Formats: sequence, structure tokens, C-alpha cells
Amino acid sequence: MLGLAALLLVPGSGCTAPAKNPGTATREIRQTLDRRAAAVLDRDERAYLAVLDPSAAALRATGRREFENLADVPLSSWEYRVTGVERSGDRATAHAELRYRLAGYDSAPVSTPRTLELAEREGRWYVTGDRPGKGGARQLWQQGAVRVVRGTHSLVLGVGPDEKRLRAVAAAADRAVPAVEAAWPGPWAGRVVLLVPGSLTSMAELLGASAAGYRGIAAVTTGETGGSGASPADRVIVNPEAYGALGTFGQRIVLTHETTHVATRAATSAATPTWLSEGFADRIAYRGTGRTAGEIAPELQRAVRRREVPAALPDDRDFAFGGDADRLARAYESGWLACELIAERWGEKPLTDFYRAVGAHSGRAGAVENALHDILSTTPEDFTVRWRAYLRQRLG
Repeated sequence: MLGLAALLLVPGSGCTAPAKNPGTATREIRQTLDRRAAAVLDRDERAYLAVLDPSAAALRATGRREFENLADVPLSSWEYRVTGVERSGDRATAHAELRYRLAGYDSAPVSTPRTLELAEREGRWYVTGDRPGKGGARQLWQQGAVRVVRGTHSLVLGVGPDEKRLRAVAAAADRAVPAVEAAWPGPWAGRVVLLVPGSLTSMAELLGASAAGYRGIAAVTTGETGGSGASPADRVIVNPEAYGALGTFGQRIVLTHETTHVATRAATSAATPTWLSEGFADRIAYRGTGRTAGEIAPELQRAVRRREVPAALPDDRDFAFGGDADRLARAYESGWLACELIAERWGEKPLTDFYRAVGAHSGRAGAVENALHDILSTTPEDFTVRWRAYLRQRLG
């Protein structure tokens, strides 16, 4: 018995086949995901299903639905960039970035982390699971069949809303793009991609967030900030409930605001305070509408008339969703009036120059102070005094 036990413990003894080299397994897993990506681009359902575990009926049914949901989406690229593989016997977990572009709209790919489970069957790797990776979220085509509407300057992808509603969103976006182009002289794509899910809950899934934080928020723009390199592929995600409750004017303001974020993304960085990015977007959205300051900034007007003029410009925490709605409104209104002040006192070009200078700074510290000095020849203290006086003038 002792001899038999010793034999079983000797590495490499017995009849078990030796495991493959870990590097070989990683390469084969990459090839499996490459075949999956090629199947998406080739619209080859058989090839797409061929990489899924043949013994997993539910997984294959889900895969077939997702493949069909993508049928009308105009893809120009789709790839998985594997960042790591963890293997245990005939099972493995691959961490990857799914990167894809929409033909004619994305100048850079959308990138979203995915975690894929795989199993080896008779020397071949098959996908057994696919879920969002760390920091990732559910994708639109995982929520249902994607309906596609093309506008003059927009592409609308929707799941749930009918074509008439999606065409109305596209029409509003088509009006927003020229308005932004007239106010933002910098180069940008001049087009916008909008995602319209079926509900607030579905919107939150696309953002990987809680629905409670976006209740009452009509739309948000995704995308990383960065002042160098290719501008990321932004998406304007519409909350169909809050957006649908707005009138035509409100919808126009919302989409012009969000389109401004798309246009200014390459000039926006971690150095840009939220009051500037949101205030600038609101200024372009309301530009030329004829609305009074009190109509645009009612919460701040009430505060000013109570002699509660803010002591300083809002900080980033004041813009948090899901908190005090009045505080959030005053933060947006304060940023808008700060940008209004710059445009009125110094001019339109100095305003855009100031925005660019802040975003081009190496970090948050000193960004606004340096831009105030270099572009507007003033200081944070002087600007704050002028801004507080301007609030009294416009809202008192």
C-alpha cells in the first residue's frame, strides 16, 4: 500500500495527461475570442455560437438573442483585448477589454471591461460565461433588440421606445449639433451617438449605477476626460422617463447641453472643475433662447433674494446626483452664471480660451488660478467678488 501511495504522489506518474503550457492556453483563449469578434463583424451567427459551450443550452440561447439584437447596429470594429488569464485545470477566467466602433460615428473605440469564463473540451476552449468586468456595465444589446435611427448629425440606438420616439430624439440632436458648432470653435466630430433604453432602470444598468441616483436626470454623457490623444467615443444616454416628461424646449436644452460635453471632451480633463464643464454646457444650451436669468436659475434667484448669495463657486461634491435637488440646481445655475460673466465681461473667445487653458493644466491644483491670470488677467479672489456681484445684478 505504501508503494502504491508513493507512486500516486510522484509528479508525472500515472495515466493523467500533462497540462498544456499556460502560455499555450492563453494563446488559444485569445484565438477563441478572436473568432467570436470576427463572427460579430461578419454577421455569422453559426460562427458566433460555435465558440459557446455546446453543453450549455441556456448560454447558447442568450448568445443567439444577443447576436440577433446586434443585427442593425452599424459596427466597423469589434475586438477583445485580453489583459489576463487565470486557469485552473480545464477552466479559465479571461479578463478583457471589449473595444468596438460604430461605423461613421466613432473616431475612437468604446472600451468596456468584460470577464469571460471558459472551459476546455477535447482540446478546444469554449466560452461558458460573459459578464461585465470591474467597473463595467451591461450593454444596450443585452437589454433587447436594438432599433437604429440615423439623423443628419446623429445616430440613435434604442431598446424599447418605438421608431417615432427615436426619430424625435434624433431630430432634437440634429438641432443641437449646429448650435454647439456655432459656439465651440474647436475641432470635434460634429455628430453625436445617443442610447435610449426602455426605462430608468435600464439606463442605470448601462451606467453600472443605481437607478435612484438618476431619477429626474434626463440624460448623461459617458466618456473619459483627457486633453491629449484621440477624443473618446462618447455616448449620450437618455433617461426615457425624465426626458419624456419634458416639453420640446426642455428636450432641446438637455440634448444641446449633452452635445456640448461631447464636443468639448478633448479639452476637458481632471483639471476642469465641474462648475466650469457644466456651466459652459448650460451656457451653450441656453444661448440665444431669450430666457431670462430668473427663468434659467430659479433656485439660485430664490437664494439671492433671501440674501443668501453663495460665498464661493460650487465644488464638485455639489454636483452629486441623488442628493439635495435644490443644492444640485443651484450648483448648475452658479456655474452657468460664472460662464455668463466671463462671456459678458471678457468676451466669447476668452471664455473658450479659458476653458481650454484650464483643461490643459497638468492637474487640478492651480488650473483655474493660472487660467484666470493668463487669459482673464484676474485672480480667484477678484473673480469671486465679481461673480457674487453679478449674481445680485442678474437675480436680485
